[in-house]
Order: sequence, then structure tokens, then C-alpha cells
Amino acid sequence: MLLHVGAFQLDIDSDRSSPWHRLTPQIRIACALLFVFAAALTPNGRWWTWLIYSIGLAILLSISRITFPVLLRRVALESTFVGVVLIGTLFRSGGTILFQWGWLQITTEGLTVLGSVSWKALLSLLMLNLLVLTTSIPALLHGMTALKMPPLLVAIMASMYRYIGVLSEEFTSMQRAAASRNLTGSDRWRRLVVGNMFGSLFIRTYERGDRVYQAMLARGYTGLPPVHDLPRPQRADWFALAAMICLVLAGQAAYLFP
Repeated sequence: MLLHVGAFQLDIDSDRSSPWHRLTPQIRIACALLFVFAAALTPNGRWWTWLIYSIGLAILLSISRITFPVLLRRVALESTFVGVVLIGTLFRSGGTILFQWGWLQITTEGLTVLGSVSWKALLSLLMLNLLVLTTSIPALLHGMTALKMPPLLVAIMASMYRYIGVLSEEFTSMQRAAASRNLTGSDRWRRLVVGNMFGSLFIRTYERGDRVYQAMLARGYTGLPPVHDLPRPQRADWFALAAMICLVLAGQAAYLFP
């Protein structure tokens, strides 16, 4: 295994058995990227295209035996951040004005853009969460390496996942130490203490990262994770990739050849 993290787990459904789980990691990543790019690059207002993509994604979610409550909670949490950006698309100019209050106005063009971008974001979040929930992090990193993604990007993602739990525990211990010394009694002191903790955590992170990197170099680290245990794509993998390509082409044909 490339890494082991016990602080938290993103891939809670990676040990299940389904046709999706039996695909190799690189094919799963390729299918997810194909779907996300096809959905995101479709022009606004192509509702039939996204309906076809939604049906295909619903079938994929049903056969993957994913835990739907966890999936919905994650998508809902991520949608709150996306929603901040989406609100601005509602007040675009153009089209027929449906509602106006001062300088704020809601038009048909704004509703079209808002609905289109919201559907794109929902499909992309569902697909990416499906990939992360059903694929272990080491397998994801191995799959990215097998797809010839930049080694530096893979190394950054591996280190980020490996040490984000360590940094979280470090910040929690610093908070506990500040509370035991009664340094968080007032709001003013609490802001000062939290600001100092962030600065101290940044310095500790930099120093620990340098020590870890030197230790990795001493053990023969070359910047590439080992991929010798990654299974090669079989006939079922190529069939799944072809099915995803057919789904993408069917969705695009819905508006290219109405």
C-alpha cells in the first residue's frame, strides 16, 4: 500500500462488491473524468442532454451499492460552497425580466444559467463522490499514476491526505492547551489565540514537511508511487469505458441532432 491513514476515512464503500468495484482504478477515474467533462462543457439550456446523463448516473449509482445517506450528506455539504457562486448567476441580464426590485432583476436568461449550472454541478459532485466513496485512496493514487498524470500532482495529493489528519490532531491539541491555560475566556483573546495557533501550525507544518521529505529521500523516494500491484484492465473494464463513451455521445447527440 502506498499510505495508511487512520484519522479519517473517505472511501467508506471501497470494500463492497459490485460491477463498478470490480473495475480497475484507472478505468473508474477515466469514466468519472469523461462524465464530468461532458456534463460541465455542455452549453446552457441543454436539458435533454443532462436528463440522459442523470439516467445513466442513476443506473451507475444503483449498481455500485453506495451508501446513499452518506452520499447525499457529502453532496449537500459541498453544494453549500457551490451555491455561493451560483446565486450570482441568477441576476444576469438578458432575456425577459420576470422580477425586479431596484437594481436587482431576475430574467429568463438568469434562470436558464442558474438551472444549467446547478444541474452541471450536481451531476459532477455525484459522480466524483461516487468515485471517492467506492475507491480507496491508495488505489486512486495508483490509478492516477497509471493514467500518466503529473507525478508532482499525485505526490501533493498523497501528502495532503496523509498529513491532514496529523495537522487536525495538532491543532486540536493546541486548542486544548490554550483552553487549559484559560486563554480563550473572551472573544478578543480567543481571536488572538486562534491567530497565533494558525501561525505556529504553519511553522510546524513547514518544518515537519521538510523533515519528512528528507527522510523519504533517504529511503529512496523518487517522486513516483509504486504501481507494481495495480491490476491491468480486462475486457470488462474496456466494456465499461465504451459504455461511458456511448452515454456521453448519446447525451451530446440529444442537442447536436435534435
